Amino acid sequence: MKLLLTACAAAMLTAAFASGAMAQTMSKDEQIAQAVKAAPEALRAGATVVSYDAKGDPVVLREGNNGIVCTPNRQTTSYSVNCYGAALRAQRDFEAKERASGKDAKALAADTQAAMASGKLKPPPTGTAMYMLMGQTEASAKGMWVVLVPNMTAEATGLPTQPTEKGTPWLMRAGTPAAHIHIPQP
Repeated sequence: MKLLLTACAAAMLTAAFASGAMAQTMSKDEQIAQAVKAAPEALRAGATVVSYDAKGDPVVLREGNNGIVCTPNRQTTSYSVNCYGAALRAQRDFEAKERASGKDAKALAADTQAAMASGKLKPPPTGTAMYMLMGQTEASAKGMWVVLVPNMTAEATGLPTQPTEKGTPWLMRAGTPAAHIHIPQP
């Protein structure tokens, strides 16, 4: 699970720090509206929205009430917004600081794993969800929902371990601490 969380975090944080130019040109309300697009419709209104400044410090754009945290797009060459269960917030804040200090993805992964091993960061509980919307442009972005299910197997879940039909869920990294369910969105 640590590897999955680190890989997802690296992708999300790369998006968050690729450029601050886009977020700086958008109003707070525009950033909030954009950030929540990755979440299921029913969760959008109650989601907390957080951006990160150049130092990696969190900037809360809107306080929510439903345990979902979303971040707006910060890229200029592609589009990526994401939301996740609040259990991942401490890890995202930690990784934002690491990224802002110039750490690459490999160093970030090692530092995150070390922080989890030492107890500085707690792993999220089974079932924690992440929602992503990524593409070259907002119009071409595709959605992906991920549910963390450490050590689960195909036999236990009844899910295939490879994508089969378009839009159907599948289990990635089955039987490992990084096992998670991918649920493609239209």
